[in-house]
Amino acid sequence: MPSVKNPNAPSKNRLAARAAKQRKQRQKAAAAGQLKKVIAKGDMRRGARPGLLPTSGPRKPVSAKRQRKLERKMGYALKRKMEAELAEGEVVMKDVDVDESGKVEKAGDKSSKGKGKGQQAEEQEVEMDIE
Repeated sequence: MPSVKNPNAPSKNRLAARAAKQRKQRQKAAAAGQLKKVIAKGDMRRGARPGLLPTSGPRKPVSAKRQRKLERKMGYALKRKMEAELAEGEVVMKDVDVDESGKVEKAGDKSSKGKGKGQQAEEQEVEMDIE
């Protein structure tokens, strides 16, 4: 004689489906926990995933058109810098003194003891406003 099932208990199919659903939720939670270390919460809200940048905000990918414009601006800035260096002409060495006899003395031996390293070697940098 076949066994009679309890009508108030869930079926085997329902039990298996519930277990599979819980397993999937645990996997998603574990994966999200790992993503928080790599991807910022705000970026996650804007659609960032592993290997994908957000679709908006400051870290969104730059479009090809915008990239061309930025490269053009960088080229112009480099050209301005080169023209400024050429217009400057001959560079005078500030850290070397030449005596009347033609003997070369370093200025660091006498007069530059009070100067710091930052004052002796100044570098010119190119500044760009990137929007």
